[in-house]
Amino acid sequence: MTHIASQQNPRLKALRRLHAKRERERSGTFIVEGEDLVAAAQAAGREPLEGYRLAGSGLGGAGFHEVERDALSHVSALGSGTRVLAVYEQRWLAAPQGPLCVYLHGVGDPGNVGTIVRAAHAFGASCVALGPHCADPHSPKAVRASMGAIFSVPVARARGVADLPGERLALDAHAAEVLRGPMAEIAHELTLLIGSEREGLPAEVLGACARRARIAIEGDSLNAAMAATVALYEMTRRPSRVPAS
Repeated sequence: MTHIASQQNPRLKALRRLHAKRERERSGTFIVEGEDLVAAAQAAGREPLEGYRLAGSGLGGAGFHEVERDALSHVSALGSGTRVLAVYEQRWLAAPQGPLCVYLHGVGDPGNVGTIVRAAHAFGASCVALGPHCADPHSPKAVRASMGAIFSVPVARARGVADLPGERLALDAHAAEVLRGPMAEIAHELTLLIGSEREGLPAEVLGACARRARIAIEGDSLNAAMAATVALYEMTRRPSRVPAS
């Protein structure tokens, strides 16, 4: 274990570079900040490649480097700083998998991507597949929004609709059909497709889907993360049972 006091320490410089997407892609790693996210990784059986903690805090594991407050704050992407952070290996599936896959197309806000990963975990989706023009699920903002679900939900890259498993159900605000579940009544294996907030799913993607459905709402729209969460709830909920009189 190393004690680090200088902001110019080479290890800390390498950490700062991981805030950039290009460096995450090059290294195949990503950075996590905060006790809750490090604990979520541990609960999911993920060991850090390296860890850093505020000197004297006792956080993290036995192999975490001790870092003085000013030096650690210089690395943090949080305005309030952090007390512990760690580096983990990115893990990607070779291909999207069922039985319930969530496909994102053009969802460029990392907060939405992370929240959808969190919703996928909450409702038992088998993976989240990232299509063209999506934010990096391993970016700091997406990781925070996932609340640690990035360690539990498999993620995959998809070149297009042809890579997706099962029946394809597009969430489309202009569809005639209203989305109703549960999934057992929809298909044995299914991919739910979510588009960007502004544009939705492009015509060529909608045309490649067996079904389109919308969420019944009173207002104009939901953001991508809210729409995905509502749709996943609807698709995975259990039918209510009325007690016999």
